[in-house]
Amino acid sequence: MNSISTTENNALSRTVLELDVNNHPGVMSHVVGLFSRRAYNVEGILCMPVGGGATSRIWLLVNEDERLEQMVKQVEKLEDVLAVRRHGAEHEVFERLEEFFL
Repeated sequence: MNSISTTENNALSRTVLELDVNNHPGVMSHVVGLFSRRAYNVEGILCMPVGGGATSRIWLLVNEDERLEQMVKQVEKLEDVLAVRRHGAEHEVFERLEEFFL
């Protein structure tokens, strides 16, 4: 029973990953494909071009569990990923969207 309640608690804890990426066709597919191949659910995605549009910023809202650290390492290895930052679930980008849609 304890393992079930621990799993349920972890599923409720969320993290926002903020990625700076090269902006060209297929980058989003590579990023979310990495999560998909590992059966890691992404709860929310937001992507916007930065500056002149040569790069984009992707925000991913994900559940925090024991696999997240390895997922971050794998994302950092993708050719078009320039930087990865990790934020708490209270990060304003998704908090404001939730207010808008609720």
